[in-house]
Amino acid sequence: MTDLLYGEIEDDLRAGLRGMLADHCGWQDVLAGTEADEPSDAALWSALAGFGAPGLAVPEDRDGGGATWRETAVVMEELGRVVAPVPFLTCSVMATAALLAADDELLPALASGERTAVLAVPFGTAPDAPLPDVRASGGRLTGEVRDVADALAADVLLVPAQDALYAVEAGHAARAPVTSLDMTRRLGDLAFTAAPGRVVATGEATVRAALTAGAALLASEQLGLAERCLETTVAYVKERYQFGRPVGSYQALKHRLADLWTSVTQARAVARHAAACLADGDADLPVAAALAQAHCSQVAVRAAEECVQMHGGIGFTWEHPAHLYLKRAKADALALGTPGRHRATLARLLDLPPA
Repeated sequence: MTDLLYGEIEDDLRAGLRGMLADHCGWQDVLAGTEADEPSDAALWSALAGFGAPGLAVPEDRDGGGATWRETAVVMEELGRVVAPVPFLTCSVMATAALLAADDELLPALASGERTAVLAVPFGTAPDAPLPDVRASGGRLTGEVRDVADALAADVLLVPAQDALYAVEAGHAARAPVTSLDMTRRLGDLAFTAAPGRVVATGEATVRAALTAGAALLASEQLGLAERCLETTVAYVKERYQFGRPVGSYQALKHRLADLWTSVTQARAVARHAAACLADGDADLPVAAALAQAHCSQVAVRAAEECVQMHGGIGFTWEHPAHLYLKRAKADALALGTPGRHRATLARLLDLPPA
């Protein structure tokens, strides 16, 4: 049976990481970053690299931390809490999962944080969805890929093309920014014109493994975001007075927050199960990842919506972080497959009859 509890190492990792993020990733800094030209927070990424976070899932003999995806999931939770504008999901989870499956030479550079890589697929691509139509001929790639998360911040692009995965230096691709709802995780369009590429792996299995790992651990980010929304909302309704009493004392709000707490608790179990299946190489990983996305996506959006609404007027302003949570939650709900897509995948995997 999967152990869903956090261990001592995970608790220590969380405590250290939360302290570091408190110093380097205040919400005012995140908000300022959404109005800047830089595609991600380079200083925060450097701090995470110094913490050893990018290489947690990489074996020690490849210059990684020698931990597991469970510890990486804890990092995802903490980054979700602060809506961190860094390419951790796309680089340290998805690209790293692809390179681990291929045992590629790029792993040490990604583990150290020295270089970043992203999987060149639209951010909405589900693990079982069709891949982009990029052509390969003689080791050179031609085609376009739209809406790639963190494409503008990457040093290397991992491009699926004609039943193989290629590593392409980002400088060999034309990159154009895309205006997106969540400017803490920016999207970019890619165009390749006879771009030189190196074969990382053949077949689609490596790409599918990366997408599945991303879907499984995205649930941990959504969990962290939902927990932060719940915590800040509970704290606010305790101190906000109306008609001479805290608004949190009114039964209608109590019931809504109790329901949300129940949903977040369920999301924690689902996200932890997905992370454990990924860490253990469990055959149920496709089911666990689809279940995690079908559930956690909606919980995160609901938590962010309640955060905005229960903060009243201040929750609708630019000077409060609630809109950052809502934008990330909405964008995450579309990332790596919608909840509806994952419910359909679950039905197929479990051989459920049509409704």
